[in-house]
Amino acid sequence: MVSAAEQMAANTSWAALAKATELRRRIFFTLGLLVVYRIGTFIPVPGIDGVALREFMDEAATGIGGMLNMFTGGAISRMGVFALGIMPYISASIIIQLFAAMVPALQQLKKEGEAGRKKINQYTRYGTVFLAVFQSWGLALSLEAGDLVTDPGLYFRIACVITLVGGTMFLMWLGEQITARGVGNGVSLIIFIGIIAEIPAALAQFLEQGRTGTLSPAVIIGVLLMIIVVIGFVVFMERALRKIHIQYPRRQVGMKVYDGGSSHLPIKVNPSGVIPPIFASSLLLLPVTVSTFSGSQTGPVLSTILAYFGPGQPLYLFFFAAMIVFFTYFYTANVAFKTEDVAENLKNQNGFVPGIRPGKRTEEFLDYVVNRILVVGSAYLAGVCLLPEILRSEFAVPFYFGGSSVLIVVSVTMDTVSQIQSHLLAHQYEGLLEKSRLGGKRRSSPPKPPARR
Repeated sequence: MVSAAEQMAANTSWAALAKATELRRRIFFTLGLLVVYRIGTFIPVPGIDGVALREFMDEAATGIGGMLNMFTGGAISRMGVFALGIMPYISASIIIQLFAAMVPALQQLKKEGEAGRKKINQYTRYGTVFLAVFQSWGLALSLEAGDLVTDPGLYFRIACVITLVGGTMFLMWLGEQITARGVGNGVSLIIFIGIIAEIPAALAQFLEQGRTGTLSPAVIIGVLLMIIVVIGFVVFMERALRKIHIQYPRRQVGMKVYDGGSSHLPIKVNPSGVIPPIFASSLLLLPVTVSTFSGSQTGPVLSTILAYFGPGQPLYLFFFAAMIVFFTYFYTANVAFKTEDVAENLKNQNGFVPGIRPGKRTEEFLDYVVNRILVVGSAYLAGVCLLPEILRSEFAVPFYFGGSSVLIVVSVTMDTVSQIQSHLLAHQYEGLLEKSRLGGKRRSSPPKPPARR
């Protein structure tokens, strides 16, 4: 039987958006901040030789430069103030979460509620500043080594570090504001809008390769069909659930006895969403960002890294897949679906899995189920991200048509639309409650006395 909430969600139409003023305000706020982000990608870092940089990025666009360009919304190709993108913040979040799982002091902070969460966020910001300074200094040295600077020297390096670190911190603030006061996850939306903004140019370049004969029509049609199939597969897997039956016993409230009910606990096949590919990509970008711009001036270590960790290389593919699998399990266990908390909540609500004792046994059962579900979930993420990477390296397809970009675009779109529908559903509930209160007041009003003549 369909519940009242599910019926209302099914009947929710986009026409209700005109009445939901709070939701409209959130959407306009999100769009405004995303426009600010796009404007920042076109503001260049002082001291860059624009002509030399454009020629260099045209040559690097089919390699690792394409991946850098995708995650920074094109800012890296123009060396804009947002050239580092949001990746230092993501890398700092990874490091802090890893330490939070191993360091007892950070574990205790996680249990302190809102105060502990604020303290951990503060540590994440400090880590973001440190990583951004490190990456921006290395990037400044690499730009000088690649002859992409008009006036190299200490002044340029300091100006580059201040500009890029400030841009990254501003992006971090934008992401937090979107998450708190807008619609959707701010960090994911920043990466999403960067990919979407560069897709038309990538599509034009891809079709131009077919017109000039670089790619055959069969390859072009095959790539387009592959994108459609991958999108459909991602939508299917992101909606796939494993439902665990939950039983609630009879309970007595005062003199009344209420019958026990039953429900289900939904566990997504991919509880971590698009986070593992983003985390894995950010780790790959740490060493490669510096080595990309150094060109022929790279040392033996950076040259080796660039040779083995280039897109399509076996070591790159292996490391990428291993990181996706690791972060799928790690993020699910520590953030997305914490079995200890779920088991404790079920116990407090007097709910139990039939045949499983509440408490520790329920936690062990949930661990057993989740770990086996994640075998499928992590394999799905790794397969979607790696298969297009292999095809792209073989046929020189633009990076924007790779598995990571398709996965990010589809997942973020589904998540944002789901949040919008949740806001619309909440607005409908508020309207029904308001009507019921008004109706109650009208019914409870005393009858008017007869008029005197």
